[in-house]
Amino acid sequence: MEAHAQIYLRHLRQERNYSPHTVSSYEDDLRHFSEFLGRHFSDRLYSISDVDRITIRLFLGDLLEQKYSKRSIARKLACLRSFFKYMCRTQVIERNPAANVVSPKLQKRLPQYLDEEAVKKLMDQPDASTPNGLRDVAILELVYGTGIRLSELINLERSDVDFRNCTIKVTGKGRKQRIVPFGQYAKKALQRYLAEGRMSLAKSAKHEKRPELFLTQRGKRLNPKGVNLMMNTYISKVSEIEKKNPHMLRHTFATHLLNRGADLQAVKELLGHESLSTTQIYTHVSVDRLKRAYAQAHPKAS
Repeated sequence: MEAHAQIYLRHLRQERNYSPHTVSSYEDDLRHFSEFLGRHFSDRLYSISDVDRITIRLFLGDLLEQKYSKRSIARKLACLRSFFKYMCRTQVIERNPAANVVSPKLQKRLPQYLDEEAVKKLMDQPDASTPNGLRDVAILELVYGTGIRLSELINLERSDVDFRNCTIKVTGKGRKQRIVPFGQYAKKALQRYLAEGRMSLAKSAKHEKRPELFLTQRGKRLNPKGVNLMMNTYISKVSEIEKKNPHMLRHTFATHLLNRGADLQAVKELLGHESLSTTQIYTHVSVDRLKRAYAQAHPKAS
């Protein structure tokens, strides 16, 4: 199992261009499954072809007994489907044992987002008199102004920013690149950060030539934990929303666009979604837009 898993993970990295974070998650899921197989076939040696539909279902049952959430179980099942599909394609096995295993029914969770007034207050939270504060303002304005993912933000380089056209070149999932526009607020925040904040952060650690756009106080590339902590701190001051993280600001970006009448297909392209169905969840939270349309169009709305 372990040897096949490593071949599959190498395929994800080298041929499918999956991000290191995604590959790491798949590796954890496959390791977990391999440990289960070791217990399940404890009385004999086994091969990957011995894994059948019942084995997969027993694994899911084992996860339930260990109090894993339905969402975690569904993710692990999706990983196994993909893994065994690749095993079939490379003719290691004849049939995908996970193909017809029913995934746990998940409760649909609508994305949380900030209202426009809270966003205005959010941008005033960092101390813009310090290099860190200038950086944080630029991050907040850029994420809200573009809807980019945390990984996309961290991997931005100075050369990815085009101030003339007000766009950034983003490397998303599967290392696919896209061009995303940003507005004047993000432009001003970025320009000030580059002129004052970043220069100070880079010089303090003698890293003036580093290519990364956003740096830590030590002049190194930002890490996910640090950005999450920063977001949590600032958002806590303007909202009681539960999930205070960079992805929430991405949700806010998409929701505000749709509330103001943006085309769903355009929002899909901006977010870098593969499928329109992924973007459609934001139509469920765009209540303000629906209310305005109802008030304008229905004869008995008022």
